[in-house]
Amino acid sequence: MSLIENTLGKVRRAAGAAAKPEPLAPPPHTVGLPAEPRVESPTLPDYNYRRVAVDIAALRAAGHLPDASEDQRFAEYFRRIKRAVVTRAAGPGADSRLVAVTSPLPGDGKTFTSVNLAFSLARERDLSVLLVDADLHRSQITQDLGLEDQPGLVDALLDEARDAESLVLCTDIPGLDILPAGRSVEEAPELAASARMAQIVTRLAARNPRRLVLLDCAPVLAASEVRTLMQLPGQVLLVVRAGQTPQQAVVDAVALLDPERLQGLILNDARHGAATYYGYSGYYGALDDATRAG
Repeated sequence: MSLIENTLGKVRRAAGAAAKPEPLAPPPHTVGLPAEPRVESPTLPDYNYRRVAVDIAALRAAGHLPDASEDQRFAEYFRRIKRAVVTRAAGPGADSRLVAVTSPLPGDGKTFTSVNLAFSLARERDLSVLLVDADLHRSQITQDLGLEDQPGLVDALLDEARDAESLVLCTDIPGLDILPAGRSVEEAPELAASARMAQIVTRLAARNPRRLVLLDCAPVLAASEVRTLMQLPGQVLLVVRAGQTPQQAVVDAVALLDPERLQGLILNDARHGAATYYGYSGYYGALDDATRAG
């Protein structure tokens, strides 16, 4: 038994869980705008949602999307990854529609995964996706989309009278909405670990039963508040950069996550045999030839 599987087994036994995370069909990467027209998820009458255009070129330049020539290949990868996410999102409770993407360390590719998975989920016919920039340390998605001047998650965290739903931005990609990080404040880590944060993300998921909330979170070993945040989503995806993320870092990250919420690993920049290197068979997919960071 591998080091990582052994660690996960110990964590599961300690939590009274008998099963390992259900493996997902391997391989990974997917992107591209939705190819077919679709009806957008119903908006609520309370708010006049602001609309923004997603700058695809800026996302590619920032390394959050693959080269245009690779769109179709990556699209198929992420279809395989998202299928189990969508299936579990149909489970009871709004927390099953809360999905967190994190990684052990910076540079493992978790933002690349979040953006591409959000694009793939937006293609689904029966749900919409709200991509939340919950990495309040770097706020990469917010910056790379030029949304730094837009109020967002931090603003709702600071003002309890402010409904985070009113800060959601509709995009020109059907089925995809974005909640930017908002203003930069020194106390962002404490805000992310607060009861207010739990209230906000729970309400975002509960507000629309057809909405899947995708949280792009800070790396779990680089930001202590993420460990508190990871208790909220019903699904947690751990992105590991094959051959770069140290095995011990993966072991330490797995040990910090609730085994019932951790659904599996996504291997970024994977080559043949990468899963064997990490000795872990319960993974969602392998993002081969991906050199993206984030």
